Amino acid sequence: MKKRVLSGIRATGRLHLGNYLGAVLGMVELQESGAYEAYYMVADLHTLTTPFEPGELQKQIREVVLDYLAAGIDPSKSTLFIQSQVPAHLDLAFLFSTTETVARMQHLPTFKEKVKEHPQDVTMALLNYPILMAADILAYKADLVPVGIDQEPHLEVAREVARKMNEKYNTRFPEPQRFATKGEYIPSLTGEGKMSKSVEGSFILLTDSLETVKERLAKVPTDSGKGEEVPTKGGVAVLMSLVEIFEGADKKKAYEKKYLGEGLRYSELKEELSKAIFKVIKPIQDKRRELEKNPAFVNKVLTEGSAKANELTQATLQEVKEGMGLL
Repeated sequence: MKKRVLSGIRATGRLHLGNYLGAVLGMVELQESGAYEAYYMVADLHTLTTPFEPGELQKQIREVVLDYLAAGIDPSKSTLFIQSQVPAHLDLAFLFSTTETVARMQHLPTFKEKVKEHPQDVTMALLNYPILMAADILAYKADLVPVGIDQEPHLEVAREVARKMNEKYNTRFPEPQRFATKGEYIPSLTGEGKMSKSVEGSFILLTDSLETVKERLAKVPTDSGKGEEVPTKGGVAVLMSLVEIFEGADKKKAYEKKYLGEGLRYSELKEELSKAIFKVIKPIQDKRRELEKNPAFVNKVLTEGSAKANELTQATLQEVKEGMGLL
């Protein structure tokens, strides 16, 4: 039997470069390897853990689905579904919550960050986010999870849950590992933190035009373009990081040499970088436009994906219930 892969992105609308480089590229790579059964979801339940707009949720779910398919998720090779359409995720999350303490969840760095970000919305759903993520992964008995490095604390919780369930209830869960991509952490264009749709001015969307990409990069904070050391943080470091990803290590070294020598002109760097980024996202945009014209195909993919995910996860749920004495 092939090993399994599970990953998902929250339903907060169109995907940005951080989503693409940090998760979707890895998802496509594992799909194309042919070595794994790949299950990929739109994590709409996770969207509810922070403030959201109910009237926009269905549209945002659809945006993620279209970006997934346009970026290379192939429904003939991977199972694509919407998290809330597979009830075992929530059932398992509650059962798994019996293995972890409140104190353990409160000490997670990601929880602390979200508390600072949304001090008026510290809900039980937010506290239980890692447990739901563990349920997402373990429901499929996934071995690999292509996500960014910031999700490693959550993966450790999933491994803890797997160990405890196996020891206490005789289940057979693997301990999932993170599959790292070359863009596992894409910095924010603001120069602080990672690229995020919740931080205005921090991201580039996969659907952005060349002009929009240029406008976004134009706002990245810079310095005089010359110094004794190349900055390792802030806007200049962000630009260098993106140059390395989209134009290569040699181009980055050439820019660094100019910075330490005669000086670097950021207008030229940003112009070239904009074109390099757009060259990558334009084919995704072209494919997306085709998909938007064929909603019946997209609906069929999701219906079939949910049916397959439900069949597999119900078997996992039954195993857990039997082990815990519920059946």
